[in-house]
Amino acid sequence: MSLADRVETATERLNTTIVDRPRAVIVVFLLVTAVFAGGLASVQVSAGGLDAFTEGLPEQEAEDAVAQKFEDPFQADTQDTTQLIRTDSNVLTKEALVRDARLIERVADRDDLRMESASGPAPTIAQHLNPSATTPEGYRRTLERAPKSEIRQAVRELEGESRFTGSVSNDFNPTSVSASASITTISHDFPGSFDDLTAVQTSLQTVADDMPGDVRAFGSGTTEAEIRQSMSDSLLIVMPVVILLLLVFLVVAYRDPIDVLLGLVALVMTIIWTFGFLGYARIPFSQQMISVPVLLLAVGVDFGIHIINRYREETARGFAAVEAMREANSQLIVAFVIVTVTAVFGFGANVISTLTPIRNLGIASAVGILFTFLLFGVFLPAAKLVSDDLRTRLGVPEFNSTPIASEDSALGRVLAFPAQVSQYAPTVIVVGLLLSGGLMGAYGSGVGTSFENEDFLPPEEIPTYLTELPAPFSPGEYTITSTINLLDEKFGSSQGSTVKIHVQGNLKQDHALEALAAPNDNPPESLAVGPGGQAEARSIVTVIRSHADQNEEFAALVARNDQNDNGIPDQNLEQIYDELFSSSASDRAERYLTEDYRSAQIEYQTDSDATQTEVTAGGAELADRLQFEATATGSVVVLAAVMDRIFQSAIQGLVMAVGLTAAFLVIIYGILERKPLLGVVNVFPILVAIAFLLGTMRYLNITLNALTATILSISVGVGIAYSVHTTHRFIDEYDATIGAHEAMMVTLTGTGGALFGSMLTTALGTGALALAVTPILGNFGVLIGLSVTYSFLAAVIALPPAVLLWERVHQWDLDRFTRLRPVLQ
Repeated sequence: MSLADRVETATERLNTTIVDRPRAVIVVFLLVTAVFAGGLASVQVSAGGLDAFTEGLPEQEAEDAVAQKFEDPFQADTQDTTQLIRTDSNVLTKEALVRDARLIERVADRDDLRMESASGPAPTIAQHLNPSATTPEGYRRTLERAPKSEIRQAVRELEGESRFTGSVSNDFNPTSVSASASITTISHDFPGSFDDLTAVQTSLQTVADDMPGDVRAFGSGTTEAEIRQSMSDSLLIVMPVVILLLLVFLVVAYRDPIDVLLGLVALVMTIIWTFGFLGYARIPFSQQMISVPVLLLAVGVDFGIHIINRYREETARGFAAVEAMREANSQLIVAFVIVTVTAVFGFGANVISTLTPIRNLGIASAVGILFTFLLFGVFLPAAKLVSDDLRTRLGVPEFNSTPIASEDSALGRVLAFPAQVSQYAPTVIVVGLLLSGGLMGAYGSGVGTSFENEDFLPPEEIPTYLTELPAPFSPGEYTITSTINLLDEKFGSSQGSTVKIHVQGNLKQDHALEALAAPNDNPPESLAVGPGGQAEARSIVTVIRSHADQNEEFAALVARNDQNDNGIPDQNLEQIYDELFSSSASDRAERYLTEDYRSAQIEYQTDSDATQTEVTAGGAELADRLQFEATATGSVVVLAAVMDRIFQSAIQGLVMAVGLTAAFLVIIYGILERKPLLGVVNVFPILVAIAFLLGTMRYLNITLNALTATILSISVGVGIAYSVHTTHRFIDEYDATIGAHEAMMVTLTGTGGALFGSMLTTALGTGALALAVTPILGNFGVLIGLSVTYSFLAAVIALPPAVLLWERVHQWDLDRFTRLRPVLQ
């Protein structure tokens, strides 16, 4: 038995089971639904922010190592700290500092807040005035008793101390002793099993609100809470809209309440199966996953419209219910299998991504599509037969059971128009589509990539059309984005970002400090921000020079060990390090050199006009120049690495999806129909659609980010269905009619109506994601809607002329075989 015969036998058996034993099929599917429902309780919700994408990256691991070795108490929030950000006309007055000390004292009095220590302007100034002040109560008493003049003098003396300057805003003025913002960092002592930082930081905000002044509690707990809130709000806004749209189109497409109910039941079961799988597989539900149920609902409606529409076509021809479903299934089940496999290729292509959230999205969507096929390709036909049988027994009338479009309908004539035109100049049309698609693809190849915190966070100002929604659907209040913007404004650098070089080796060797400073004279352009085109670097060399300027004895020690008189000692480095670490400059030294003298970090200021790619390349080049093992890191390097992987994921996913889809279609059409070239013809429209989608992305300035990077391969998975359904119906008609043109006319007036209906439901259903609170979901919804629209138009416009050209090649092959057959015999 040939493979084609085996496939035909398998599909016939499945069809026979559906048609002859529909009640047994329904019972089995309901039992499986109950099993998957048990996994719903195990679904984990993940905030899915930046950390989910940077986990496991070498660049992130290097930054973590730097943060651990050269701890800066005022660096970005860590898991066990909370930042209290105060803004005022001047946060360095005695009154403001006393308020900070009282706030720290109140936090310390709350056992549930588990405060271990506090650092910031108030503790630092208090300890400078009174070294014995080591408790929150001691900070407050010292500051309350100190005259204002002593506090002002202490601030001026702390000007060069990083632990102080790092806690005040960029507008700090030591002369007037003023700053408009400050950060007090609360370190917590949590047990290993503690996982409720959000509650602690929310309580901290409550304590701060009870005291005078504007103080914001900021940390990973508050950030995660708002990301989770935005996920819930997005689902609450989007899903009712999607369901309402799908319900409207189900009503329009089915025009029968019982059929609408069957479609809704199948949709609900699809969601239960998919989320149950996520629970059992321990795959967390993140922001990116919000697109999965929307996609599955849209694709499910697509399948449902096709099966019901084809069934109605057969009943309109006079077949009884069972025979009509048998005929409809025999025509559609192969198409459904092809669509499912190609959709799995498209969605599942994201599984190869090195980024965990994108990989999880690929797994969830691919498995969900398989579930969609089973429920709409097997369960729905069985349920339709049983419901029609009950309808007949109970005498319930049919409301409207005609197909969506027919040859005589206005929609049918519009859909058939491209096929009508294509018969006159198919070659010209195909060449024109190739040229326009190539131009759009070339233009779209310049689409940008992005990866930033704002992608995952709600906007600072929620659009009015969302805030005016009724109470159950109106989104909550969000402060996290405005707080991050405040931090950037008050504490961020106005001169660009920072690249860190993590250096490892024996830094006591005589040449070590010279080696650290050597690359600074001729740096890459992205780091040449100092005078004369030099690098602006901070390292242990900087600390040595600074301390030598302030301490004559240390300056003499450096001079004795500086053989070339450039201010950098090149012998007896261990002695110099020992002196430095035992001096008042020890805190600055610890920021750039470990106590074992085997690890160091160098911080380079970057050009504010340089791109992330240029900065990353510059940092890597400087690291290569050092005579030690060195790695470039820093937030800009980590983000650039993620952006690079996002772009790689997009391109690799697209290539994999198109390659696997094309190969599968060529093989399946070759096996089943002995028409392998139809597989190539089938892929042509989707390539045109993707080219136009890329061009549109660039035109709309929508970048490839943590979610839209999946759009290219997903477009293959969603869009190929339109070409597959059209091609498969064409094959059925082509075998029974005179030529390709007539077959395509019948196809577009029949299947074209179902395609048009499914396009509207999918495009508008997924496009509803544009209403989501977070921009990343909104852009994804817009792109999916555009992708589906382009795919439908390409199937209707690009496929007919391509099929006519295929017929010419096919007929030429048949004629040549006919002429050669006598010779071969």
